[in-house]
Amino acid sequence: MFRRKHASHFNSNDAEQREAKINELKSSLGPLSARGEKYCSQACLAKYLEARYWNVSKSKQMLEESLKWRATYRPEDIRWPDVSVEAETGKMYRASFKDKEGRTVVIMRPTKENTKSHDGQIRFLVYVLENAILSLPEGQDKMVWLIDFTGWTMAHATPIKTARECTSILQNHYPDRLGVAFLFNPPKVFETFYKAIKYFLDPRSIEKLNFVYQKDEESMKVLYKCIDPEVLPVDFGGKNNVEYNHEDYSKLMLEDDIKTSSFWADDSKTVNHVASGTFVPDVTHQSSLIAAKAS
Repeated sequence: MFRRKHASHFNSNDAEQREAKINELKSSLGPLSARGEKYCSQACLAKYLEARYWNVSKSKQMLEESLKWRATYRPEDIRWPDVSVEAETGKMYRASFKDKEGRTVVIMRPTKENTKSHDGQIRFLVYVLENAILSLPEGQDKMVWLIDFTGWTMAHATPIKTARECTSILQNHYPDRLGVAFLFNPPKVFETFYKAIKYFLDPRSIEKLNFVYQKDEESMKVLYKCIDPEVLPVDFGGKNNVEYNHEDYSKLMLEDDIKTSSFWADDSKTVNHVASGTFVPDVTHQSSLIAAKAS
């Protein structure tokens, strides 16, 4: 009888094993551009490894595809004037508050869709993602989505082509960026649309989705556990009367664009924490630190 040789098992909780995998992935990439070097930080490499269950070969393939996409699509070069028309109704924006863990909160309101441009909507999503990531405080690398489905009908449904590309970009080029998502007041009819897009979602993304109903006290507790009711907008069952103001938000995004340009400058070899104001569309400017990490 022959004994099967047992392969050593990787333990993702073991810091030394994690570092070894990260270094192996880094070494396998070869020469990178200045922006590629900045993007491929230790934290970034860990996310791609996590997305592929710490298989270096599969992680490398995934990361190389992202690097090709970023070189072609150039998400870091999208600026507010390029996408501001998509934001006029406040259908998607970075909130003025964070969750209890200090994570960036992105608010989405599908019923406020104001364009039919597939390319424009995709570009706007990418801009919001890049902006949200750069606004994460030190020690945080994931964001929270708060999606308001109040009043949603099938007439508001995103075309399958757009929904499929959105999920592809999110899962393939922004792996492990979503901490948790709250789908607020989704109507019964939403189930049909959800079944269609669920096909494109990976199991770990699905696990992060929480259906919350304002009239369901138990489901609201899940939301309140993540976001303090004092800062949560009234529309989401909170006590904050904050509202989206496009003119004010535009001014703040233009300020962000300057910081984004500075961060991604090709001749910049170091990553610094940029002292700045918290970019809020509808409340008083407050000081904070932007963790200048794009990965």
